[in-house]
Amino acid sequence: MSNPMTANVPSDWYTDFFTELPNEFWRRAVPPEATASEVDFVCTRIDLAPRSRVLDVPCGSGRHTIALAARGHTVVGVDISTEAIGHARRAAADAGVDVDLVVAEMRDIPADGSFDAAICMGNSFGYLDPDGLHEFVTALAAAIRPGGGLVVDFSAAAESVLPGFVDDRPRDMTVGDITVSGSNTYDVVGSRLLSHYRFQRGTQVVEVTALHHVYTVAALRRLLADCGFTEIQQYGGPGGEPFTVGTGRLLLTARRR
Repeated sequence: MSNPMTANVPSDWYTDFFTELPNEFWRRAVPPEATASEVDFVCTRIDLAPRSRVLDVPCGSGRHTIALAARGHTVVGVDISTEAIGHARRAAADAGVDVDLVVAEMRDIPADGSFDAAICMGNSFGYLDPDGLHEFVTALAAAIRPGGGLVVDFSAAAESVLPGFVDDRPRDMTVGDITVSGSNTYDVVGSRLLSHYRFQRGTQVVEVTALHHVYTVAALRRLLADCGFTEIQQYGGPGGEPFTVGTGRLLLTARRR
């Protein structure tokens, strides 16, 4: 039987989750050196040529979009959060880079094969159920030219989540004047990880729940292959570490057939 907590989380939870307070917390929580190492990984592992055309989806507040543009690439960022896109536009202007930022659902991307590469960072690969994820990967394949690269960043692989998992283990994090309390529940029937957050800044409080569908590495590799990707590799971090059972983060690279 599923935990009652799972019953009230809509499948499109991500359309309303990413408002200013949660977004601002994660903007502050990720240090610049983490973005630099992730962009280094992207450029190195898929042999990104100078002045490539790159799709960043979903791009969030634009940290990878802007960093790639600063390295001379032409970047299109797509995200469903109007607040995040607004922040990204301001940050791009402050950084003096020209990027194309679009408010749209992650599956609503150009199917014209015009991109040399696409990246899906920040654990968003698990937002969608199996059918929705198949639609998304199919859309990515249509957006990327033959021979182009793909990088996926995912922290809800079964091999990452399940070893030693304990329901409702509370954790608190503070960045500046923003504090977040979080706890996780695993829905066995649906193979879904439910993460409940309480964000607080002064008297402002936002309580939201994120839902991540949990997929095995084998299932993700099959999906990528079925949708037209080859040369699929997995890593445990942007330093190229091996991915093993218990590794908290999965980075997948592939090439469009």
